[in-house]
Amino acid sequence: MEKEYVNKYYMTEVDAFEDSIYCHHAMMGDSYIGEHVHKKGQFLYTEGGVVFLKTEDKSYFLPARHYIWIPAGVKHSIHPSSSHVIMRNLYFPKYETDTEFFDKINIYPVNDLLIELIMFTNRWNGNIFPVEEPKYSIAKAFKLILPELSQNELPLALPYPQHPKLKEIVKFLEENISENISFKALASRFDVSERTLARLFQKELNMSFIQYYTILRMLTALKLLLDEKLSVNEVALKVGYSSLPTFSNTFNKVIGVRPSDYVKHQHTLL
Repeated sequence: MEKEYVNKYYMTEVDAFEDSIYCHHAMMGDSYIGEHVHKKGQFLYTEGGVVFLKTEDKSYFLPARHYIWIPAGVKHSIHPSSSHVIMRNLYFPKYETDTEFFDKINIYPVNDLLIELIMFTNRWNGNIFPVEEPKYSIAKAFKLILPELSQNELPLALPYPQHPKLKEIVKFLEENISENISFKALASRFDVSERTLARLFQKELNMSFIQYYTILRMLTALKLLLDEKLSVNEVALKVGYSSLPTFSNTFNKVIGVRPSDYVKHQHTLL
C-alpha cells in the first residue's frame, strides 16, 4: 500500500452525503485524532500498532486482528501507539435492516474471511454512492454480514471511575501492575471495608474488582506484547503472574487466543 497519511479534513466529508458509504484507508502520521462524532456508523480496523479509542465514559483498547464498531452519534477520539499505524475505516448510513448489533460500541476478533473483505475495500477511498453498482452493493454487504462474522465480543474496555477514592485505587493498580494484589490487601491499604470496596467497584464501574483487575492486567499484557516486543514469560511476570500456564489461560479466556498464538499472528497484514 502506498503510504498515504491521514488528512483530518476527511472527517468533514464522511457525513457530506447522507446515503453514501465512505471509505478511508491511510497511515495515521500523527499522534492522535481529536474528539469528534459522525452521523454514520464506523467500522475501524488498524494495523501496525495498538490503538486506544476513548469515548466520554470508557477507554477501549484495539489490538491487532480486531476491529471496533462505533455507532452513529458516539463522540470519540483515536490515540495510536505509533504514527505508523494504518487505519482502515468504513462509514455506513443506517439501514432499515440494521439490528441491535449496530447500536453498541464493541470490539471483535477478525477471522480470515473478514480480513479478505477488508483488504478488498483497500481499492476504495472516498464516497461510494448507491448508483455506483456493483461497488455500493458489495460495500453494503460488508456491513450486513458483520453480525454473522462477529459472534464473540471482547471486553477490551475499561470504564473511567468518577469516585475520588476509586480513582486513587485504580491509579495504584495501574502503577503496581507487576504485583499480584489481593482484594483484602487493597481494601486494607485504602482503609475501606471489603464490602464497601466491592460495592464501589460494582456501582461505579459495573463490574467486580476481579473482573476489572483481570481486564487491566490483560490489556497491559497486550500492550507489552505489541509495543515492547517482550517474551510471553516476561509479560506474564510484568503483569503479576508467576505461573505462565495461569497467565496463558487467563489471556485466552479474555482475548480469545493464547498469547503465543497472538504474537505469531499480530503482523499478518504488515
